[in-house]
Amino acid sequence: MMDGLGQAEDLTNQAAEFIINYGPKILGAAVVLIIGLWVIGRVVKMSERLMVNRNLDASLVPFLRSMLGIILKAVLVISVAGMVGIETTSFVAILGAAGLAVGLALQGTLQNFAGGVLILIFKPYKVGDLIEVQGHLGNVNEIQIFVTILTTPENKTVIIPNGAISNGDITNYTIEGKIRVDMTMGISYESDIKAARKALMEVMEAHPKILKSPAPFVGVVELADSSVNLAVRSYADPSDYWEVYFDIYEAGK
Repeated sequence: MMDGLGQAEDLTNQAAEFIINYGPKILGAAVVLIIGLWVIGRVVKMSERLMVNRNLDASLVPFLRSMLGIILKAVLVISVAGMVGIETTSFVAILGAAGLAVGLALQGTLQNFAGGVLILIFKPYKVGDLIEVQGHLGNVNEIQIFVTILTTPENKTVIIPNGAISNGDITNYTIEGKIRVDMTMGISYESDIKAARKALMEVMEAHPKILKSPAPFVGVVELADSSVNLAVRSYADPSDYWEVYFDIYEAGK
């Protein structure tokens, strides 16, 4: 009977000692956790509003908002753990090692992600633009976080990793609002160059999709072995490029 009372008294003393030693820390940590979560929510909302006001790409805003929330909450949890006496040094080291391992395993994916973020922020092209990247020419159909999807003139879908795009050359044919259509047509040495130039100019001036300014141009570009080659130049809207290209070759013939 006395042993039972002694054990109960010991448990009571231990509980009282625990409450005295850790109660204020746990209470303070709980208050910090609640206030911290509220502050993080406000910061995330303010950041989202700022990104929207800065006209950041709509597909990037949710991702950055989620990433910011996760990072801030991780920092808050580590801080709260330290307040209640949990050793956080080893915990942070484990997280760092795990992050390094994941980063090495996903190196290519992370490179594509970083490239997608840069593309969405700096906007070297947008959906609908006619671009040439990584040896492919086509209209941008979709810009995702990891890849860019093009539709080629042959109506093929090309999926290109954003990491390769961000580290390579990008030719945007749409950004200036007009594109020059370059063609070369050959005539025999016996043909009248002036007559050929006049015929080609009439063809281009009559085409409804060719811009008046800059004006079309025809000039001798090469004296080849069996023909005099004429450079035929005109400007059009990028979306009309292929229509003008094929029409002028056919009509020029």
